[in-house]
Amino acid sequence: MSVETSENIQNTNDVQSNKRHVTDEDDEIALKVPKVEEEEITKVERPKTSKYVLMMGYLGRDYFGMQRNRGQKTIEEDLLTALFKSELITKTQFEDIREIKFQRAARTDKSVSAVRQIVSLKLPRHVNREIINEQLPKEIRIFGVKKVTKNFNSKIQCDARTYRYVIPTFALAPEDPQFLETKEEIDPDKRLEQLSMIDGKPYTEYRLTSDMLDKLNETLKLLEGTHNFHNFTGKIRPEDPSAYRYIMYFRCIETFVANDIEFAVLEIKGQSFMLHQIRKMVSMVVGISRNIIKNDTIKDAFALEKIDIPIAPGLGLSLHHVHYKYYNRKYGNDGIHEILDWQECDQEVEKFYKDYILKSIVDTEATEKITLHWLTCFLTPLRFAYKVTV
Repeated sequence: MSVETSENIQNTNDVQSNKRHVTDEDDEIALKVPKVEEEEITKVERPKTSKYVLMMGYLGRDYFGMQRNRGQKTIEEDLLTALFKSELITKTQFEDIREIKFQRAARTDKSVSAVRQIVSLKLPRHVNREIINEQLPKEIRIFGVKKVTKNFNSKIQCDARTYRYVIPTFALAPEDPQFLETKEEIDPDKRLEQLSMIDGKPYTEYRLTSDMLDKLNETLKLLEGTHNFHNFTGKIRPEDPSAYRYIMYFRCIETFVANDIEFAVLEIKGQSFMLHQIRKMVSMVVGISRNIIKNDTIKDAFALEKIDIPIAPGLGLSLHHVHYKYYNRKYGNDGIHEILDWQECDQEVEKFYKDYILKSIVDTEATEKITLHWLTCFLTPLRFAYKVTV
């Protein structure tokens, strides 16, 4: 805010009163030069910006999620730091990302990875992905940069999101009937020893049969459609309209063997997801596959009664696609903007997925036995789907 002193006012009056007496051309130029120089300085300090989207992938293993949270290691903190070091945003913009209209398409949780996350923000028109990547750790990559409409919001204009969950198939093996009859908590060490053998063989040798795969897909299909998913997240009351979510499909798209362990790849596409929703859906499917709960438990979970559902590990979950069908139809062929499907990046993206995300899932399972310990501690008749009082 400027403050006019009496001296300022007097000087202004002097200039105005003397304007008619200025006849020297040099004097006129002298009066105009500072104005021109100020405009030039402004242009240098504030380059022209446009709205862009960054398509990025990251290994979430060592991060506390996507969303910025001061004092913790997050994907956004590393991204914004790289943008600042690349001189694509100012210090003020780094401190307050509202200045650049920053928005993520999906908020991934702790340890969750992404293959094609989308971020929208305002950046200088000379933005280059290679400049940003030079300032990023190898676990985070920018695969593409595209200009979008000035009011584009990566979250609001997203039509759907596709996730994948990679899980060892031994987690889907049926439980020992005697264990299911247990009325007391089992000793963790004994439980771990029990889970380490399936049908008299090491758990790593377990393989899904074609019939079991068909049964798995039948169970996954029960979770498709529009339902009240209040039991699949936290702090959402059953009567809250936001608990209703639309799942377009949920299926097992493939199985593969790595490090002598068979893995199943579950793919789910929905309009939007709540916190922990997919991981609890996976947990429900595992519980049914192991005969700990029945298929009807899914119907119970969609009802108003509160049910406690364990959360599956975050390790196997990754965001794979963010869909913009309506935007692409309206603006993708207008001659100014590009279609947001990123097919031109597929080869580079898939390489990153296999070299970093998939490799991390497989190696961590083999060395740390994440899923085996999860089954030991959480997937028991007494802890799974236990109805609690609201």
